[in-house]
Amino acid sequence: MRIAVASRDGQKLAGHIGKCADWVVFEGNLQDGDPVVREVERVHLPRQMIFHYYEDQMPHPLASCAVVIGASAGDSFVARMQRRGFAVALTAEPDPVTAVAGYLKQALLPPKARPIGSLICKIHDALS
Repeated sequence: MRIAVASRDGQKLAGHIGKCADWVVFEGNLQDGDPVVREVERVHLPRQMIFHYYEDQMPHPLASCAVVIGASAGDSFVARMQRRGFAVALTAEPDPVTAVAGYLKQALLPPKARPIGSLICKIHDALS
């Protein structure tokens, strides 16, 4: 399974993944119940491919991924990604490899509560 993790530096998960330009793509699976994760590429998206701006007119560089993982995202982003065929996982886990392993084991650390950030996203979505 290919999984894309939002990460500006390749070392830590990024928040607000709808506006994230930098992604680390992993291939991962379970072998005998243990996650096997390997990085396959890093992707820098030009502005028109960043999910917040992307309008589905052309193939997306992350289209081969089944899942996107990041620290935070608004409800409308999650719904749009699901319509595009992606699963979205949000987590407080800062390490990309650990986040992918947790997702594969269905034991991903839950995201941090972000009441103000969530409110801002909802207002932005309503005005968009």
